[in-house]
Amino acid sequence: MKIFSIIFFSLLFEGAYAARVGGTITDDKGNILPFASVFVKGSSLGTTSNNKGKYFLDLAAGQYTIVCQYVGYGRQEKIITLTTESVSLDFQLSIQQTNLKEVVVKPGGEDPAYEIIRHAIKKRKSYENPLDSFTCEAYIKTLIRSRTLPSRILGKNFSDEDRKDLGVDSEGKGIIYLSESLTKIAFKKPDKVKLEVISGRESGSNGYGFNFPTFINFYSNNVNIFITQLSPRGYVSPIADGALNYYKYKFLGSFIEDGKEVNQIRVIPKRRFEPLFSGTINITDGDWRIHSLDLMLTKDQQLEIVDTLTIRQIHVPIATNIWRTQNQVVNFSFKKFGIDVNGNFLNVYSNYELDPRFRKKYFNNVVVKYDTGVTKKSLAYWDSVRPVPLEPEELQDYRVKDSLFRSHNDSAYLQRTADSLRKKQGGTTVMNVLFNGIKRSDYNPHHPTTVYIDALIPKLEYNTVEGLVIQGGASILKEYKKTGNSIEFSPHIRYGFSNTHLNAWGTLTLSNKTIAQDLDGESFSRSSWIFSGGKRVSQFNPDNPIGPVMNELYTLFFRDNYMKIYENYYGSAQYRKRFDNGLRITGTVLYEDRLPINNTSNYSFFGNKDKQFTPNYPYELINQNFTPNQALIAGFEVQFKPGQRYIEFPDNRLALGSKYPTLAISFRAGIPNLFGSDVNYEKWQFSLWDNINFKLKGLFKYRFGIGGFLNAKSVYVMDYQQFNGNQTFYASPYLNSFQLAPYYQNSTTASLYGIGHVEHHFNGMLTNKVPLLRNLQWNLVIGSNAFYVNNTNNYVEIFAGLENIFKLFRVDVVGSYLNGSPGQIGVRLGFDGLFGTAIGNALKNPTAIQRARQ
Repeated sequence: MKIFSIIFFSLLFEGAYAARVGGTITDDKGNILPFASVFVKGSSLGTTSNNKGKYFLDLAAGQYTIVCQYVGYGRQEKIITLTTESVSLDFQLSIQQTNLKEVVVKPGGEDPAYEIIRHAIKKRKSYENPLDSFTCEAYIKTLIRSRTLPSRILGKNFSDEDRKDLGVDSEGKGIIYLSESLTKIAFKKPDKVKLEVISGRESGSNGYGFNFPTFINFYSNNVNIFITQLSPRGYVSPIADGALNYYKYKFLGSFIEDGKEVNQIRVIPKRRFEPLFSGTINITDGDWRIHSLDLMLTKDQQLEIVDTLTIRQIHVPIATNIWRTQNQVVNFSFKKFGIDVNGNFLNVYSNYELDPRFRKKYFNNVVVKYDTGVTKKSLAYWDSVRPVPLEPEELQDYRVKDSLFRSHNDSAYLQRTADSLRKKQGGTTVMNVLFNGIKRSDYNPHHPTTVYIDALIPKLEYNTVEGLVIQGGASILKEYKKTGNSIEFSPHIRYGFSNTHLNAWGTLTLSNKTIAQDLDGESFSRSSWIFSGGKRVSQFNPDNPIGPVMNELYTLFFRDNYMKIYENYYGSAQYRKRFDNGLRITGTVLYEDRLPINNTSNYSFFGNKDKQFTPNYPYELINQNFTPNQALIAGFEVQFKPGQRYIEFPDNRLALGSKYPTLAISFRAGIPNLFGSDVNYEKWQFSLWDNINFKLKGLFKYRFGIGGFLNAKSVYVMDYQQFNGNQTFYASPYLNSFQLAPYYQNSTTASLYGIGHVEHHFNGMLTNKVPLLRNLQWNLVIGSNAFYVNNTNNYVEIFAGLENIFKLFRVDVVGSYLNGSPGQIGVRLGFDGLFGTAIGNALKNPTAIQRARQ
């Protein structure tokens, strides 16, 4: 089959190309010039040299002018005639000689660069999107090399076997990621974009590679670099409308290229710790276009995650008065936790079509579409479409890792691997039972079964009702790789040593993926049935406003028992369906036989022993514990994000979000009399939330809700509308709680209520003016949380704080107003920032963390 593919593609491209022109690009001293631009003058055909200065172009017979450019070096043109023989064509470029003799310095001593930049700023808008529509192809090669890897990474041993699997030597040096892809790009004004990934290849796997062209448009006022995590504020372009407020410029001289004068300008940030570039930008004289640029970002420019990032672009004319980026190289380096890596993203743009005809409904909500055969291309195919020669170490990386991948996926190998992995699981130890948990798998390649058993010590709790609590939990997961379906059963057991109550319950989850045809092709959805039942302990507020760890801390050290719980025999059935267009539907039926429980323990480590623990019920709301009752409750929630865009893979879709907020409506009804149910109510709520990135001015987040009871004939405390309060120092979830509000005092059955949460993250906009905060990269956040029921039941809090403290923490000072009167002033500490946000989200599900560590 491989030989057939080679013959097929050889015949296919023999008719398209007559010969190959290739060579090496160096400076006049023989030094390699990596990633130089090489193109056919007067066309969009072009390529880029590799890291060793090697390039090639496949062209039909004829006469061509081949142009070679490199930022900072003089351009060269060579005329060649191709027949059927390959031609070797080397280039030796000299340092760009600039001319300063004709510079006219204005009165007052202003550098002439400023006048050039003013002209470029005036023309910026017309060059930002000069074409009504176009298509082109982008070849993308991503290479990441390791220079050093530690023996331990984040507390986990990194063995020699791990290094071998990654493809590095004993010192941690080598290629750790290599991919290439070919993507067709389509654009139509004002903002319609579609990417069709034709082929993708990832060394040592069957992955798609890095397929998204990194369009870094310096004609935009605010320049985006890859993902917002690198800098949520974006970066100010050197020719942005307000660029003169941010940059200083120095004229380095001009040079003549292809009959056009090009001005070379040094770009210098006026201030450190602002999202600004430094380096060189070349502007053509007269029409004031970007000719090329070499710009840099460092930690001083609010660059996150990576340490340094450089961008080199060369722009070329593809038609009369139309210039586009011909090639772009982004180099980066990262050094943290003992890991030292660098790499680059190479983009080569070619085959521009300036008057494309798009079929009806070509532009839809599918922004990126992967061809069904995206990873199935032959080596001959890649040799025919790759515009940049692979370097020897890249060829070696592909050969070694692809060979290992194929052998690892051989059925016999898979069976041997499964046997070996099962043996490596070892025996059960006391340490695993108490602290680490246990994970066992049969490693079946097609339908694996995995068993998780939770560790006992992390599950220990203490509260005034049950005293010391010991819990056991497990999960049995069966996956079906081919269909994407799974079955999971999770049993749990809980025993309180003080009240001697035993609770046990279990959950069965059936998940499946569905593929259906619609007008835009295939659509994907995932649905789950979740059945659960037994006897359990629940908080009166089902949102669990205080966690067990924080509750036991306050109970044992301060004699404050904030968590209020009850027992219930229950049975529930829930159906969830998630569509790839952003629609989510959830339906639930729940039956509970609710039983009150009271305090049975008075123990604490410290605190005033004369201080009494509060009763185990919402005493702010009711005078005594509730009477036993039964409740049959049915409800649904519909969540939708209009304008949802997504990536369509061959076997699923991934939501990308949209410019509109997420909308949600929920309804919950207590059904009386049926199965002895004592409840009788109907409750509704409408919510919307979103994040709005104002770039340099920061990130604004909001969440609003309105709801009420249509009927409240028989409502018990656990069915009230609860407002998630917080009476501990640890911040409760942002945008979904009230940091100083009491837990239950304001719970209601009113016919109408409103909720609002807003916060603005300045992301350094103001704190950059304060030297200490600027150096620490601590950022200001402000906001407010409020709810309103009526004149006697309302709450407002305002806060200001600092986030990204050590990349982990956020500290807020909060002031509150309860029912129109001044309330408390308090401090709240939470996880937020570059890494803290992820940690905070993970801590909401500690069992998932433990299983991930296993």
